[in-house]
Amino acid sequence: MIINHKLERRARRKKGIRKKIRGTPQRPRLSVFRSLKHIYAQIIDDTTGHTLVSASSLDKELALQPGTRKVDVSRAVGRLLAARALTHGITAVAFDRNGFLYHGRVQALADGAREGGLQF
Repeated sequence: MIINHKLERRARRKKGIRKKIRGTPQRPRLSVFRSLKHIYAQIIDDTTGHTLVSASSLDKELALQPGTRKVDVSRAVGRLLAARALTHGITAVAFDRNGFLYHGRVQALADGAREGGLQF
């Protein structure tokens, strides 16, 4: 029962965030999804509904050592996403935390994306 309550609370937060944030061609939306093991991020143009760039902790390009902390993996995913975005000419994004608290892995991904050159 508690799990459903947590999902409902996150869905409510997500709905409030998405009211305010909308990805445009000039400033697409950076959406983050965090599961227990992995983290996924994608840059979306909401006017067309297309994903422009994506990165996740499952990408082979990361090649991280076993036993790496999840926060460090998230920071690396943010850097990888920023590098891919810059090759597509994307420099500014609107950050969508997707109902997750801006803390821990979500914050590390955002910091990694900023280190990689994205502005938000």
